[in-house]
Amino acid sequence: MSVLDLARPDIRALSPYSSARMEAQGGTVLLNANESSRPPNIPGGEGLNRYPDPQPPALVASLAELYGCDADRILVTRGSDEAIDLLVRAFCRAGQDAVVVSPPTFGMYAVSARIQGASVIESPLDPTGTLDADKLLADVTPAVKLVFVCSPNNPTGNLVGLDDIARLAGELDGRAVVVVDEAYVEFSGTRSAASLVDRHDNVAVLRTLSKAWSLAGARVGALIARPEVIGLLRRIIPPYPLPSPCVDAALGALSYEGRRVQRHHVNEILTERARMLEELPGVPGVREVLPSHANFLAVRFDDASGTYRRLLAAGVVVRDITRYPGLGDALRITVGTGNENDRVLAVLRAGADG
Repeated sequence: MSVLDLARPDIRALSPYSSARMEAQGGTVLLNANESSRPPNIPGGEGLNRYPDPQPPALVASLAELYGCDADRILVTRGSDEAIDLLVRAFCRAGQDAVVVSPPTFGMYAVSARIQGASVIESPLDPTGTLDADKLLADVTPAVKLVFVCSPNNPTGNLVGLDDIARLAGELDGRAVVVVDEAYVEFSGTRSAASLVDRHDNVAVLRTLSKAWSLAGARVGALIARPEVIGLLRRIIPPYPLPSPCVDAALGALSYEGRRVQRHHVNEILTERARMLEELPGVPGVREVLPSHANFLAVRFDDASGTYRRLLAAGVVVRDITRYPGLGDALRITVGTGNENDRVLAVLRAGADG
């Protein structure tokens, strides 16, 4: 059985839109895409009068090298969000199919499913924030086409082991695609689930340049999956998903110098994360700091709402995650620069003294 047998039959049979840039390559007089013949008169405008390549070869090659896979296993998307949406639209029939999520986790899995008209089955993490593979497998019904696994998990920061992911993929072979969201994996020091794609055609891995690569504003992500899955999603992705300036920014970040700077930034975050993990538990009002393999900390407070308001009044914006299951007393604090983290600690200590 092919993983494509899980996809919507109408998507498999769909004749994709063929853009002008896809149909013809090369040439010096470009008159096939109804573009302007002249660039805009703005700084950096050279080339912006032309549509970008739908899947820029240089960027695809750089990401394939970075993630240790062949280029035909990469689909470049507008952040991870677009890849999530594409997967749901390709595999889930409205009113018939379902996805599995493990709350508390990233909310876009459920939002994308509900927009598509797919059902959302919740298989919550256990009280320690650990994914229970046995429970999740028991929650998978015949309607399920996608199982979302976030590792490190947002907003708790915990990991799901590769052995557990491999087990899920094996047990769900021919039944569902296991989608592993690794938006924060660069901060974890662990191997990517992309290493499982060779063995399991029902594993798809989400990656992004938004976090560890400092490109949240450029919206560059990637899906790693078997070539047949990549080909399926290329049928439904918009013709020109990535603006040229975003492609240029990504290539700059992935250059030799860009990678050197990235390593420095990640090491700085890991150092500051360790410092905050050490200092926060001693701050009055802090009940618990959850272990984290990401660039943030989920922190339980005696008065989460009051602490949130106090931080905001001091100009410090953190994420209120009290609406998430099991996190009714918690805030998520991104690990910032040393000065930013000092400011967080100072406000928390001042509030406790007051």
